[in-house]
Amino acid sequence: MIDAEGNALGVTTANWLDGPYNRWGFRHVAQLSRTVPIARGDAPARELPRAERDLSDFVFGHRGRTFTLAQMLEETYTDGFLVIQDGAIVTERYFDGMVETDTHLLMSCSKSLTSILCGVLASRGLLAPDDLVTKHLPELAGTTWDGCTLQHILDMRTGNAWDYDVDEFTILDVSDYRTHDLHGTIPRDTETWIRTIGRGPYAHGEGPFRYCSLATDVLGWVLARVGGAPFAELFSREVWSRIGAEQDAEIMLDNSGFPLVEGCICTTLRDLARFGLMCLEDGAVEGGQLVPAEWIARVRVHDAELIEAFSASSSADPDQPGAFYHDKWWIHDGPAGVYSALGMNGQSIVVHRPARVVIAKFSTFPNALDDSFFELQNAGALALCDFLA
Repeated sequence: MIDAEGNALGVTTANWLDGPYNRWGFRHVAQLSRTVPIARGDAPARELPRAERDLSDFVFGHRGRTFTLAQMLEETYTDGFLVIQDGAIVTERYFDGMVETDTHLLMSCSKSLTSILCGVLASRGLLAPDDLVTKHLPELAGTTWDGCTLQHILDMRTGNAWDYDVDEFTILDVSDYRTHDLHGTIPRDTETWIRTIGRGPYAHGEGPFRYCSLATDVLGWVLARVGGAPFAELFSREVWSRIGAEQDAEIMLDNSGFPLVEGCICTTLRDLARFGLMCLEDGAVEGGQLVPAEWIARVRVHDAELIEAFSASSSADPDQPGAFYHDKWWIHDGPAGVYSALGMNGQSIVVHRPARVVIAKFSTFPNALDDSFFELQNAGALALCDFLA
């Protein structure tokens, strides 16, 4: 819904998350919601040399069909696609009016960025993964967060009530992603929901993997508390200003000013890839270590308990029996170092150590959680990494 000059047609603060309006909306978040910048700082941008390859001969099979890269990108509503190998750009593509300087909503890829900040603060001794949430947020004592550790949050093993098929969309209204008229039936803001959400069927750390976006907002609250600064300022100082980003990022706030770390960071495609490169390079940046290599290596540990919890969940993929979720990353092959960040409507970062590849992809699936599109783009990305290797 974009005219020849790139202007939005019919996009409103109520519909911008929905297809086809999201194709414009995800690139103009600051015009549609409340945001604050995450400053890139004054350091020079990390150079990304170009080593472009003709990928027209790349094909892969999926669900009985054969796809080219171009077909996969078209069928998964791609807005931007960037592949880096050995620190150099292999291919960079933009679609439907997106340009390299546009920021784009990351949705739940934001969680993986947040986990890196957690690692930085842990390395400073400001927190530890085994800390109880209530150690840092004593105001949550007596709530469902009693007994919950930061690691439970990092691994999506919290015991709060959460109906994935309902609440992953309810949070869009509670946290003011969009204008709505539901405040008579839902919590009035994110912090209120955190304080009042009930207990689920399992204790913290027990039962199958259960994806819950609200838990990451609890983590963001902890990080701001121990870091002594608002999340956007803290993330800028400790992460974004150190990866060689070209542009400021931004993050949405709800109506109370609560930062929505579970899904509302916006970056350019190149800067998202630079973040992925930092992870591929074991937390190293120009001038030293951003996060200890030991923190990055946590995702490469074969964790039988997490694998078992994941395999018992609705997210399990029989084609990846060793997959699991850890530290806000989706682990495809832990020992090999193949893992992804994923977000609604098809946002993704793929880190593939064997091929020395990072892939960043922005998309606007018409339906936010369309499994068929996620499966297709995941299959294509992993096959492309194997092809490049």
